[in-house]
Amino acid sequence: MTANLTWIRFWQALATLAGDIREGFVEITRHSLALIGLAVVAITLTFAARPALQIYASETLMNWLEMRQVVALDLPSMDNAATRSTATPLQDLPRNQVAITHWLSRKYGVSPEPLGALVSEAWSIGERSQIAPTLILAVMAIESKFNPFASGTQGAMGLMQIEPEAHNTALTSFGGRLAAFDPLTNLRIGTRQLQALIQKSTTIEEALRLYASTSGQGNEGQYIERVLAEQKQLDKINTGQKTASANKNTTALPKVQQAQL
Repeated sequence: MTANLTWIRFWQALATLAGDIREGFVEITRHSLALIGLAVVAITLTFAARPALQIYASETLMNWLEMRQVVALDLPSMDNAATRSTATPLQDLPRNQVAITHWLSRKYGVSPEPLGALVSEAWSIGERSQIAPTLILAVMAIESKFNPFASGTQGAMGLMQIEPEAHNTALTSFGGRLAAFDPLTNLRIGTRQLQALIQKSTTIEEALRLYASTSGQGNEGQYIERVLAEQKQLDKINTGQKTASANKNTTALPKVQQAQL
């Protein structure tokens, strides 16, 4: 009997303790919400009385959001302009990419460091998409001569002359229509388009003809010859072979086999 009474008192005490904890939690929450409400009112009144402080707070918040976006997208820090530039030290590149960079630099009159970044990116994208990086570079060369601000007569833009309206969704994820003038963004979207055309075509020539049509090229036959000739020169440099002078015209390649993606 004594044991039962002890257990009854134990459970009563436990229930009382649980009730006290619950009531305490509710009371603390009620006071916390009241304090938060008072703090919001105070901050609102402060901002209303001091517009300059409101502007400062807004700018601070936007800077914080931009930094969070940089971290989330694994982008270079926004505080360092050098890391934001589309350029790379040539000593960081493999020998074959350095040779191609110098050759393109002489031919198109573009500084080696920006070209080095594009050459490196072409190799990286080429490995993922199973497209020859020399073909990607050749398309860029003929489309824009490596001018990231080039604009076509039919509205195509940037290095690979992509059409913003046709790639609106992709450009939106990079910041909008003007992202077409960002070299790396343009390169990635243009290569994605080229890959899609290769997959639906039976030959590289057919894919290039379709690409020429979308980018607004007038003479598609001549365009194909120029791209393949440029790729031939780049392939020679990539394998260490001697090439013609960068200022001389090249001849067309014969047809190539279907791309294996």
